[in-house]
Amino acid sequence: MTYQGAGVNIDAADALVKKIGPAVASTHRKEVLAGVGGFASIVSLPSGYSDPVLVSGTDGVGTKLKIAFETGNHQTIGIDLVAMCANDVLAVGAEPLFFLDYYACTALDASQAADVISGIAEGCRRAGCALVGGETAELPGFYSPGEYDLAGFLVGVAERDRIITGERVQPGDAVIGLLSSGLHSNGYSLVRALVDRHGVRLDHPLDGTNTPLGDILLEPTRIYASAMKRLIAAVDVRAIAHITGGGLVENIPRTLPDGLGVRLEAGWPVPRIFRWIAEIGPVDSGEMLRTFNLGIGMTAIIPATATAAAIKLLNASHTPAHLIGQVVRVDDDKDRVEVEGVI
Repeated sequence: MTYQGAGVNIDAADALVKKIGPAVASTHRKEVLAGVGGFASIVSLPSGYSDPVLVSGTDGVGTKLKIAFETGNHQTIGIDLVAMCANDVLAVGAEPLFFLDYYACTALDASQAADVISGIAEGCRRAGCALVGGETAELPGFYSPGEYDLAGFLVGVAERDRIITGERVQPGDAVIGLLSSGLHSNGYSLVRALVDRHGVRLDHPLDGTNTPLGDILLEPTRIYASAMKRLIAAVDVRAIAHITGGGLVENIPRTLPDGLGVRLEAGWPVPRIFRWIAEIGPVDSGEMLRTFNLGIGMTAIIPATATAAAIKLLNASHTPAHLIGQVVRVDDDKDRVEVEGVI
């Protein structure tokens, strides 16, 4: 008996490490002292911080993986993995520093794994962090053939006295919405249930578009690191929310002091995919609001007087943004997010 005979191919794993070497190297930061290849990675703190604190986050991409399996497209799912972690760390104003991944499968397909990890490296480049290591695990019989699971782990750094907690938010502050690229990585179990129920093919164009549904569903999550770094440096950002599962109605309140809520005014651009989901379901507006980002991937709360400058800066950073509402006082028994108009 051999380990390979039992289903674990060490040679394939070694070959994968060499294959992804250039992609990993492209994410290098000067703080990386030891990265991929050793038993542990070593990263120093960046210069320029007087009292740095570490900020960490971990996440996966949920059943969006199933869309990658069904379409055979594995090149962008790694971007999603980094994005879900990086955008969480950004929500307290931290700078993404380094990232590690966990890739597990039944039998290692080096080409497929290389596509996934190349996507992770691209995500790290977009977030400005280094890919310093990870784990590739072959677990024979544990997953269906051709499928895999992903998890990501990101560490960032922030100045202690500049951590964004939301405690300075005041009534009348503006809510700025940074547009999403689509579904990002939330709500896919509902989307897949609708696709199965109605027999929709992923290789057919989405109604009203010329783009296959599968491509739209695999549009990678937008990473806001560069734009938010510039915004924080230029404007008094008092709260940031990453709009993930739970949507606008559950994520924005996580950043607000007691007694405060937000009143949002619909009118920002909503990608066609969300309207299609609501129509084909049908899915009512309340369920849509609690499940999807509906076109807003991140919110920033700032003084109302800084609104024009903030939107100009974000748009110049290739991150479309809109004024979507304001902070208001709310009673304890009232919803903390009110949406006026039809999304």
